[in-house]
Amino acid sequence: MDLEMVRYLSKLGKLNFTDEELEKMAVDMTDIIEIMDTIKEIDVTYDPIKDNHNVYLNNLREDIAADSFPTEKILKNAVNSEKSFVVPKVVE
Repeated sequence: MDLEMVRYLSKLGKLNFTDEELEKMAVDMTDIIEIMDTIKEIDVTYDPIKDNHNVYLNNLREDIAADSFPTEKILKNAVNSEKSFVVPKVVE
């Protein structure tokens, strides 16, 4: 990455650098771009056999619907008249 591009990007980001810092930034950004180019070469295609070898779906429990707890019984201890729970204030 050339120095003018780094200067342009720093201006866009409203960052102020000295000439020495801009040169170091250009070297660092060039290194980052080279790493990203290397990463692009990695094969990331999805393979359902290889990618899910640790997922076992045979031993799951059965999903059984059950009655929920009655609302009246839950709200029996609610102090508020709006049928809600009141918790102690922890932050002033």
